[in-house]
Amino acid sequence: MTTDLLAEIREDFLALEQKDRLLLLLEFANELPKLPQKFQDHPDLLERVVECQSPVFIFVEVDADGLFHLHATAPRESPTTRGFASILAQGLDGLSVERVLAVPDDYPQSIGLNEAVSPLRLRGMSAMLGRAKRQLREHVEA
Repeated sequence: MTTDLLAEIREDFLALEQKDRLLLLLEFANELPKLPQKFQDHPDLLERVVECQSPVFIFVEVDADGLFHLHATAPRESPTTRGFASILAQGLDGLSVERVLAVPDDYPQSIGLNEAVSPLRLRGMSAMLGRAKRQLREHVEA
């Protein structure tokens, strides 16, 4: 089971032709939420997603209400990777821990970009999701 927003995002991608899916991914790249000031002042809090070709860094947190937030940074000159980070940051934001952990690990392969982007880029998105879930599990266990 995916989240409502992630399911909507997938449906939006799958409703488009292949070439238009890349345009939607670029729209997401332009909508990557800015890092909160506390991360701008302390980039050491962010974890690098080494599987990504571009320098991508993420950090997850759970707020006082038990809701999940993913913070990510990716360079503007890497719009594909930045778009993937944005999909996850927006699609997972505000969900419960259980709902985030229930997102299928193959979600990146389910949005119909397999022909539009390289397998390496899709693995990068899968790695972002995997690291986010790992960080979340570690946070919950702490």
